[in-house]
Amino acid sequence: MAAPKLTHQFTLEAPVRTEDGGGGADVSWTALGTFWGALEPRSGSEDLAGLRPASRVTHRVIVRSAPVGSPQRPAPDQRLRRGDRVFAIRAITEQMPGAGHLRLDVEEGPFQ
Repeated sequence: MAAPKLTHQFTLEAPVRTEDGGGGADVSWTALGTFWGALEPRSGSEDLAGLRPASRVTHRVIVRSAPVGSPQRPAPDQRLRRGDRVFAIRAITEQMPGAGHLRLDVEEGPFQ
């Protein structure tokens, strides 16, 4: 298997929750760092969000691996940013065990 071409720069972001005093929380995002990855579109569909149509586009992102527990290893509650595009991380698996890459299944959209 050929090594993936990591040609897209991403910023890894983590949510920061601040209590709003009313039983809820405000969420902001903080950058954890940048890295390079391969971006592959997977599928797209259209749904309704409320009464408006909303598209759902999924992608696969391949990045270099980091040890479990490392702050450089993406987690499912985090997201990737590439300019104005935002990708919510839905799942993480090893690309191939021992190959040194992770496969991130992501969903693109206007996420908070």
